[in-house]
Parts: sequence; structure tokens; C-alpha cells
Amino acid sequence: MAYLNANIPVMYAQIRREYLYDLKKHHGEVEDCVIFGMASITGRPILFHAIMENGAIFYRLPISAFIQRGYDPKEVPKMRLDELQLWNCFSYYPAVTSYDILDGQAGKYIGKDKKWYYGAYLFTIDFAHPDSNIVDTDHSEIPHEHKCAHILALDNGNYAAQPNNRLIWDIPSFTVKDEIPDWKVQTSEWNVEDTRKWRTEDTDKFFYEIEEKKDD
Repeated sequence: MAYLNANIPVMYAQIRREYLYDLKKHHGEVEDCVIFGMASITGRPILFHAIMENGAIFYRLPISAFIQRGYDPKEVPKMRLDELQLWNCFSYYPAVTSYDILDGQAGKYIGKDKKWYYGAYLFTIDFAHPDSNIVDTDHSEIPHEHKCAHILALDNGNYAAQPNNRLIWDIPSFTVKDEIPDWKVQTSEWNVEDTRKWRTEDTDKFFYEIEEKKDD
């Protein structure tokens, strides 16, 4: 698991140039870039690193700074950062995974405005606490607080980072039920070693003693 910075699957994108000028000028302009990495800072949104065609790299920009390559910036709606990413990072330790079952699959998420936004899966960012010798002040290990962030390329040209409980995926050969689950938030901390009813044998036997049941 990475600390602070992590590689991500590269995204050939366009950057809104105002983000390169501290939002002070060049509004409405874009230039091509390649997004290649990310930073995870507790209490901050996922921040992305990109390299431009002039060879310069700009670190730590939010997902709202980018649109997909091939889109006319005038036709891509400007969405607030909190509309594109619902939760901040839960830890300084991110894990980046590309799940095969979701690769290239279509999905949709419900926004704060109660509207559906459609897109395609790119990869997933999750968070954890890696070392028991470091005081854990984050929320990544608390069942009812934890969230991951699935990165999507939206049909409207933006990118988004959304958790499981905002997303519905479309896998044509399997997701055949058209319904929204009424599940409850997971609060249990599962453990298979928290019982006094069972313990291992105090022997050097390779296999544990097995009591066979005989038929009457």
C-alpha cells in the first residue's frame, strides 16, 4: 500500500487551464495532459498529478480540473467538486485497483441534486491504516464510516469519484434486476478468533485430532 502518492492507470485528458493559474485567468481554455498519479491526504479530496505536452508536471489538482480528451470544453458542464466527488480521502494510505469485472462497464451515480449521472468505470481508490505502531486517527477502518472511490468517465465529459452506495453498475449478462437496494449500513466488525469455545491442540501434530462420527 502506498503512502501519500500512488500510481494510477493513465488517463489521456484535458486540463482546464484556469487550474494552472490558481483560478485567476485562462477560464474556458484547456490543454492536453496525461493524468498519471494521485495523492491521498486525510480530509482532502483525491488530488491528481498530470504532465503537459510541454513536459511540465503539475501536482495535486482535484478531479474537477479535468475533462476527457475529445470533448469540446464549451459543451462540458462545469460541475462543482463536491458534485463529482462525494467524500474526502479517509487516510494517507491509498490502494489503487482496477477490477476486471467492472473494466469498461457502464454505471450511473445519484448526485446531490437527486439526478442520475452516467459514465464508464476506470479504476477504484480505497483507503486503509497500514501500521499498528502509528496512531490511527482516521476513519478508514471503521465499518460504518469507510468509503471507497470508484473513478468514472462521465458521459458529459467530466470525471467523477463516487462510493458504492451512490452507484449502480450495468453488466448486461448479470445485472438484470431494475431496482435500488434497501440495504443497511454495515456496522459489524467480523472476527473468527473472538470466541472461547475453541482452541488449537497443544501438540506437534500436523493435523488436528478429528473425531469421526460412526453410523449406528
